[in-house]
Amino acid sequence: MDPAGLDSTSFETALAARESAALEARHRQAADGGDPDAACRLGTLLLRRGELEDAEPYLRAAAAAGVRAAANNLGVLLHQQGHRAEAGQWWRQAAVAGSAPAAHALGLQLRDQGEEEAAEYWLHYAADHGHPLGAYALGDLMEHRRDVRAERWFKVSADAGHREASYRLARMREAAGDKETAETWYRTAAARSHARAALRLGVLLEERARTDRSLLDEAARWYRQAAQNGEPRAACALGFLLRDSGDLAAAAEWWQEAAEAGDGNAANALGALHASRGEAAAAERWYRAALDAGDQNGAFNLGLLCAGTGREQQAEQWYRRAAYAGHREACNALAVVLLQRGDESGAQPWFSKAAEAGSVDGAFNLGVLHAGRGEQQQAQEWYARAAAEGHGEAALQLAVVQEQRGNLGGALERYRQAAAGGSAEGAFRLASLLDRRGDADAEAEHWYALAADAGHRRAQVRMGVRAAERGALEIAESWYRRAAEAGSRSAAFNLGLLLARQDSEAEAMLWYTRAADAGHGRAALRLALLALRRGEPMQAENWCRRAIDSGPAEVAERAGRLLGALNAELSA
Repeated sequence: MDPAGLDSTSFETALAARESAALEARHRQAADGGDPDAACRLGTLLLRRGELEDAEPYLRAAAAAGVRAAANNLGVLLHQQGHRAEAGQWWRQAAVAGSAPAAHALGLQLRDQGEEEAAEYWLHYAADHGHPLGAYALGDLMEHRRDVRAERWFKVSADAGHREASYRLARMREAAGDKETAETWYRTAAARSHARAALRLGVLLEERARTDRSLLDEAARWYRQAAQNGEPRAACALGFLLRDSGDLAAAAEWWQEAAEAGDGNAANALGALHASRGEAAAAERWYRAALDAGDQNGAFNLGLLCAGTGREQQAEQWYRRAAYAGHREACNALAVVLLQRGDESGAQPWFSKAAEAGSVDGAFNLGVLHAGRGEQQQAQEWYARAAAEGHGEAALQLAVVQEQRGNLGGALERYRQAAAGGSAEGAFRLASLLDRRGDADAEAEHWYALAADAGHRRAQVRMGVRAAERGALEIAESWYRRAAEAGSRSAAFNLGLLLARQDSEAEAMLWYTRAADAGHGRAALRLALLALRRGEPMQAENWCRRAIDSGPAEVAERAGRLLGALNAELSA
């Protein structure tokens, strides 16, 4: 605190104000005395303060005396007053006298008037004389005309610190496939608080994080900066990162911020979050918000929501709305609804539209449709398109045909593709083919295990059999139980055999019975034999008859002989 009672900041502010007032007074005195340079400085000072009427006479006097800065600033003043024609005249005078800012302003005015050739001349002049805004405007004009020289001028402007030029340059490099250089320029613009640059930088870092997970934290930081600078898409992207890290509460907060700012993708994400919690009303509200924001995913998701709650007619209406707007998965969903209703002719155009728009499921379903009509060539073509995009079940269909034709090499390739695409049946068939070939036991085991872990019951049975063959009975029992509890009659029978060998006859009987009730002939025959051992001929006869009905032929023959012996004994 100084002796006058002012703190140091207030004192410095007051001192600066006094010095500024004194300087203005000196400029005014000199200008009033006929000094054109002083008139220019005073007019510029008043212009910056927004005192246009006071500034104009001083700037006119200086401009008339040939001061080019005054001519440029007079053009700025007149442009702000709406006198664009006269503004252009003064800018031209200043530009001819060598003013780069005036050349820039004149170039922009000519561009807005549609005089692009003249605009390019003056913007080029401004850029050549070191004006970053001129270089940026020249790049912008050239990019609009698809002139490859645009990149050069964006770089000139970016090198001078123009953040929008840095962003535009980054976009051009990214479009050219040069993501490394793009990332550098996004980083430059983002460091100057450019929200869209921070968003794109986050996207590139997230892409690279597929091979380097440590980059996710940096991506999140840039998304957060962009979101805090008003970019709702960044808030949405940050929400997805947080969701993937397990922080659903924080994800929902960012999605809500983005959705309330009009981001349809975020609104859909919120809708999906509420739907996963069974909160249908809240989900519907956010899906509608997404639709209001112009995101047709909202209509598609409303269709899914209605279908999930049994409102089939409303679901179809939403699918139809999204489909007519070009939503490919809605086209596929609508086609499925029509096909389930028996309207095959109505379904086909929508499957076709979905497939042509890139829907992998649409291509697969179109293949199913043609296969159902016996049109195998068309079916194979659509399966092949779907398989090329990673659809496992489509690859499976192609593999089955190859195996039926005896092309085992082609079948193996397609089965591998099906398994890689997530088809448990594909993995099982691949393992079975390798098993039959007999020269790739370890690989067969791998694919059986993959299918079994995915819940494939026959694969679980095979894993049980293989474990039992090598004496790993606990592992075998575990696989048999999983398959049997999921409804596999073969697994139930094998589990019964395993338990019987372990002297667990009571539980073995339960599994034999479950297998026999599901139509397993061998289980029924074994129950018949066990009934005979217990001295229950009527039960034995009943199980024999069921074994005959269930088969296979060998079992039916044995059960028939046993039944004949029983009848003879009972008759005797």
